[in-house]
Amino acid sequence: MQSIVVQDLSKVYPVAVKEPGLQGTLRHFLQRTYRDVKAVQNVSFHIAAGEVVGFLGANGAGKTTTLKMLAGLIHPSGGQVRVAGHVPFRRQAAFLRKITLVMGQKQQLLWDLPAMDSLRINGAVYNIPEREFRLRVGELTEMLTLEGKLTQPVRKLSLGERMKAELLAALLHRPQVLFLDEPTLGLDVNAQVSVRDFLREYNQRYQATVLLTSHYMADITALCRRVLLMHTGQLVYDGSLEGLLQRFAPYREVKVDFAQEYPQEVLSNYGEIKEVIGQMVRFLVRREKLTKTVTRLLTELDVADLTVTDPPIEQVVGQVFQTGVVS
Repeated sequence: MQSIVVQDLSKVYPVAVKEPGLQGTLRHFLQRTYRDVKAVQNVSFHIAAGEVVGFLGANGAGKTTTLKMLAGLIHPSGGQVRVAGHVPFRRQAAFLRKITLVMGQKQQLLWDLPAMDSLRINGAVYNIPEREFRLRVGELTEMLTLEGKLTQPVRKLSLGERMKAELLAALLHRPQVLFLDEPTLGLDVNAQVSVRDFLREYNQRYQATVLLTSHYMADITALCRRVLLMHTGQLVYDGSLEGLLQRFAPYREVKVDFAQEYPQEVLSNYGEIKEVIGQMVRFLVRREKLTKTVTRLLTELDVADLTVTDPPIEQVVGQVFQTGVVS
């Protein structure tokens, strides 16, 4: 069963063009001209119910615009979208009960009031019966380890506690589809881990579909088996994290601890040398030459230890963004 179906989704914004000088300013007020900015271009993908998918892309790649179209906040310029069986931009009550949108840089809790007061407002908005409201708050409070925090004014909570309380508020109506835009933004390492653990448990308990954007690659690697990669408004990759490495990172890293030191001219015969520290050497070796190179190292040189790893996912994605390589 498909929870999210996106076909040829596009969003074009008309942007006013102003020429320099006084004449340009007058013309800008009296007779404006516009140019089209293509924020999202012909994006298509399907996400199954209960799937957790990472949504990657540099700033301005079109991720947030896509999320807002999926949540019904922005009307698409073209294409078709269905989320949980609904057309998002119609903003029907039945649709709004099935989704939630959490943005790490936005907050819905009232700053000077206890979080519980805002939760009661949400409970009333979604018409949650009092008994069910207490059960859900209790369950989510336990999952998020927020015991004793919901009666304090939101401004007195730590950043991590506020983010957890925001998640609680966003999930109180138990949505089927979660759109999460940088949910761990600005949190310390411990708080990030706590939020990831909660999202994993929530997904497993309720089989919720999750589309997650994050600049913290640890969020993606911890939660997502599949990733979508946006670049300049286009979807350039849809597949597994391992597949992303294979497609965009033609090298693997070989770390070798030798039993003795070797001269540079000898080591350079086995691959691109990335680092040398005493008898430890890191090589970059093309994937298609990996087996042959490792065999040569083990048979021709005195190797004490050898490990082969993929480059960090941050490095791979960063390379795509910087070079624009999408083929």
